[in-house]
Amino acid sequence: MDRLRADYTRADLAPVDRALCDLALRLTATPWSAKRDQLDRLRKLGLSDRALHDAVQIIAYFNYINRVADGLGIDLEPEMPPAGACGVRN
Repeated sequence: MDRLRADYTRADLAPVDRALCDLALRLTATPWSAKRDQLDRLRKLGLSDRALHDAVQIIAYFNYINRVADGLGIDLEPEMPPAGACGVRN
């Protein structure tokens, strides 16, 4: 878990989990760069269109709610890692 928190690209993840993390990173950091080939990669790894829809919705929701909290100056819960600790912070 620590390795995942520090840098998911160095964690021992299943290919589908790594591809989902890649999608989350792209949709978080550079959403305009998300392309169909990334979704096709996830389909080849066994995800259905419904699973892809759910993943994108969850990623988008977390990005949205983090931006609302940041915009309102709401502090994170004490157990949450500081910005940058997971490799990405909105």
